[in-house]
Amino acid sequence: MTQPDAPFDAPWQAQLFALTVAMNEAGHFTWAAWAKTFGPRVKEAAPNHYWTVWADALVALLEQEGIAAADEVKDLARLWQEAARATPHGREIMLS
Repeated sequence: MTQPDAPFDAPWQAQLFALTVAMNEAGHFTWAAWAKTFGPRVKEAAPNHYWTVWADALVALLEQEGIAAADEVKDLARLWQEAARATPHGREIMLS
C-alpha cells in the first residue's frame, strides 16, 4: 500500500513514470499529446488501477506516434518477463 507521501507502490511504477518523462524530454511526444491520451483513460479508471492505466496510455501513445505497435510492446514485455524468470537472483537480466 502506498504511504500518504509516497507516489509509487512498486519499483515498476517509478520506472514507468521515469520512462514516460524521458521519452517526453527526448521529444518523442508532447505533454499535450500525453494528457490527451492519458486523461480520458484515467478519468474512468478505478483509483487502484492508476499505474496500469498509465502503462496502457503509454503503449497507446507509442502506437499513435508510430514509435512501436502495441503487439511489439507486448512481445518485448513477454521476452523481458521470460528472461527475468530465467535469470538467477542478483544477476543481470540478459535479453536475447
